[in-house]
Amino acid sequence: MRRILFATTAVAASALLAACGSSSGGGGPASTSPSASATAATCSNAAIQKDLYTRGVLTVATDNPVFPPWFEHNNPSNGKGYESAVAYAIAAQLGFKKSQLQWVKEPFTSSYGPGPKRFDFDINEISVTPQRATAVSFSASYYDVQQALVALKNTPIVTHHSPADLKKYLYGDQVGTTGLSFITGKIQPTAQPKVFDTLSEATAALAAHRIQVLVTDTPTAQYMASQQLKHGVLVAQFPTTGEHYGLLFHRGNSLVSCVNKAIATLKGNGTLQALQKKYLGIYLRIPTIQP
Repeated sequence: MRRILFATTAVAASALLAACGSSSGGGGPASTSPSASATAATCSNAAIQKDLYTRGVLTVATDNPVFPPWFEHNNPSNGKGYESAVAYAIAAQLGFKKSQLQWVKEPFTSSYGPGPKRFDFDINEISVTPQRATAVSFSASYYDVQQALVALKNTPIVTHHSPADLKKYLYGDQVGTTGLSFITGKIQPTAQPKVFDTLSEATAALAAHRIQVLVTDTPTAQYMASQQLKHGVLVAQFPTTGEHYGLLFHRGNSLVSCVNKAIATLKGNGTLQALQKKYLGIYLRIPTIQP
């Protein structure tokens, strides 16, 4: 959840800076993202060796520390948590044994920085945006992001949240976030939402009743309601607007097409759905409403 907030703030501060990226070992020059189509022959384990950061292993990056439900016990290599499990499932599709997946640490903010990449792909709750896609390549979606309402228990919005009702409340959110964009672009409340430098400030304002509700992605909203706010409640979530997480590669990486093929297979055979049910089931049970 923390990484989502960093991402949106970075875009607000400077879309081009947030999108900075470059090629790494095994990659070609900067270009548009490779086609998602890939034949079985070109995506065999032997065929993709030339595209790997280190031959013989799949090098996967993520941040440190990492948090549930994406990872468990701050240990990406245990295969537990949604993103860890997805990484190993993709590796298996590409012909790698579990012992052949090597994890490296890569802070979210530096994943977009200039210079060579030390990994084949980064899995780090990174929302795909047009700005970022001008500098790095992304895979197809492995998780579709939804925005959600966070409020305090026993306040009007908990039971009154029709599209007309939603316009009546005083919102607050962190500057530059997708949550704030959702408030202004989709909900369009009557009162101007309050804008804060950090999500922690917005959360404190909600706890102090200086705002009535805030909007953030569903996993973050669940964490806030259950762990950060003493009387918090996740009211409901909205249908996805197309925001999604993608694996991040250096610009023009030929491996993207084969990873996309693996993701398509995992979607088609129900693996991604099963992993979402296992690790993100709490979010799947949250009611969905219209803005």
